[in-house]
Amino acid sequence: MTPWTSEELSKVGGAEELELASVRADGTLGKPVTIWVARVGNDLYVRSWKGHTGAWFRASQVRHGGHIDAGGVGKDVTFVAEADERINDQIDAAYRTKYRRHGARWVNPMVAHEARAATIKLVPRG
Repeated sequence: MTPWTSEELSKVGGAEELELASVRADGTLGKPVTIWVARVGNDLYVRSWKGHTGAWFRASQVRHGGHIDAGGVGKDVTFVAEADERINDQIDAAYRTKYRRHGARWVNPMVAHEARAATIKLVPRG
């Protein structure tokens, strides 16, 4: 497992949005979805505001691999479910800080129970 470089963390973590595509059964990438990304320390996280029912989230749990593009960085990643409550509290804070200008209408669903339960850590591959 290769860690994120400081440049990648800055670029992806600082990006307003991230494009995420999951690997399909035939090994190709599915259609990318545009989602928010949060950085906590040296890790990057995404959440499904629809919780476990979100199509991209369900796809990420089938093969646990995909590709992201954000801030000029394209990277193959492994999707790792994150259930640690302390980390999720920090992710909530990161979402609130980064996206507060969008208002509660958009931020609150990203820190709600359903989204917290669908938190994915993005782990770079190779």
